[in-house]
Amino acid sequence: MPAFNAERTLARTVEEIPAGSYSSLVLVDDCSTDRTVSVATSLGIDVITHAENRGYGANQKTCYRAALARHADIVVMLHPDNQYDARCIPVMTRIVELGICDVVLGNRIRSRRQVLIGGMPKWKYFANRTSTFVENFILGTALGDFHSGFRAYSREVLETVPFESNSDDFVFDQEFIMQARSMGFEIGDVPVPVRYFKEASSINFRRSSRYGIEAAKSLGSLGLHRAGFRRDPRFIPRSPS
Repeated sequence: MPAFNAERTLARTVEEIPAGSYSSLVLVDDCSTDRTVSVATSLGIDVITHAENRGYGANQKTCYRAALARHADIVVMLHPDNQYDARCIPVMTRIVELGICDVVLGNRIRSRRQVLIGGMPKWKYFANRTSTFVENFILGTALGDFHSGFRAYSREVLETVPFESNSDDFVFDQEFIMQARSMGFEIGDVPVPVRYFKEASSINFRRSSRYGIEAAKSLGSLGLHRAGFRRDPRFIPRSPS
C-alpha cells in the first residue's frame, strides 16, 4: 500500500481485505504529516517510511522492492484511501495464480451510471474514457481503466519490468502498463466498485492534465523504441538476477 496521509481511511481499507487472502501487508509511508504510520503499526502492518516526500511513483518502487525481498509470488497494490473495494483481491490474485493474466487491474468503469453515482467527477470520467481509448488502440489491449490504483502482479512481471527507470510521479502507473505490454505479458481487468469522497486520494485537474501529457510522451517514446529510432531503457527487460 503506497500511503500519504491515509490516517482516516487506512483502518477501513484493511478491514475490507478478506482474511486469508494475503501472507503479509506492507505499507510504504511517503512522509505523511498525519498519524498514518502509527495507525498502520497498530493494525500490525509492516511499515516502511520515507524520510522525505518522494512521490507516488517512488513510493511504489519501494513497495515492489519490499515485496520482492519478501519472496512474494503475487503482489497486490492497493491505495489505502478506501476508494477501491478490497473484497475483490481474491478474484484478482486467483486470475494471476491460474496463469490467465500476469497483470490484473481493478476496473472502476463498469458503466457510466455506476461511476458517476459512485462520485467520480464528470471531467475525470470523460478524461479517463478518452485516454483509455487511445492507450488501448496504441497498445492493442482492451482494458476498461488504465488509471486504476488497484492492481495485481505476478512476481515474474516485477522481476522483468525495469520499474526503477520510471517516473517518481503519477505517470509511473502508465509507464508500467506500457512496459508490461511491450514485454509480452498478459494484462486483464475485473470490475471493482469504487467510492469517491473527501478523504479518498485524487489528483486535481491541473495535475491530471500534466499526467496526461507525460503519459502521451511515454507512449511516443514507446513508439520510437519499437520502431528502432531510439532505445529507451524503460522498455528493455531486466536481466535475471
